[in-house]
Amino acid sequence: MEGCKAGKRKMQEALYQQTASKMLVVCMRYAKDRMEAEDVLQLGFIKVFQKISEYRGDGSFEGWMRRVMVNTAIESYRKNLRSLTVVPIEDAYEQPSTGFDFSRLGMQDLLKLIQKLSDGYRMVFNMYIIEGYSHKEISAILGISEGASKSQLSRARAILREEIIKMEGIDYASYAG
Repeated sequence: MEGCKAGKRKMQEALYQQTASKMLVVCMRYAKDRMEAEDVLQLGFIKVFQKISEYRGDGSFEGWMRRVMVNTAIESYRKNLRSLTVVPIEDAYEQPSTGFDFSRLGMQDLLKLIQKLSDGYRMVFNMYIIEGYSHKEISAILGISEGASKSQLSRARAILREEIIKMEGIDYASYAG
């Protein structure tokens, strides 16, 4: 880490080689495809190297890097001015809540499904479910209302549930039973 702080390219390259694959997985959750995820990854590493002196040792260094990658993905999303597909809050609560267990699905399958979500649904889903942001925090970061955040999450869950059911050939009526 000291070598990276000093701007030594060999040390930066070593850090990149050790952590790039883990950080790419983080970026892929937020991106619509691998190419976009790789762009976010590169921007994220530039920020890591520029801000490495700001790491104070609170928590793991890998956790700090992950937060930089998530923030870079969010910034990239906002910079590209992608529009959110906002579902009225009333429509969001019409979706049945079955408490579907997403952990039954393989990580690669789930990642592919998440990447298929519209940009707004994907961002809110990741920020709330994976990163642990509150709806209030999401609304402030993305510039949407808390209701819109809740609506986006509800709809993302419903879409993922429907896609998983299709993949696994589950009879929804008997599953929700």
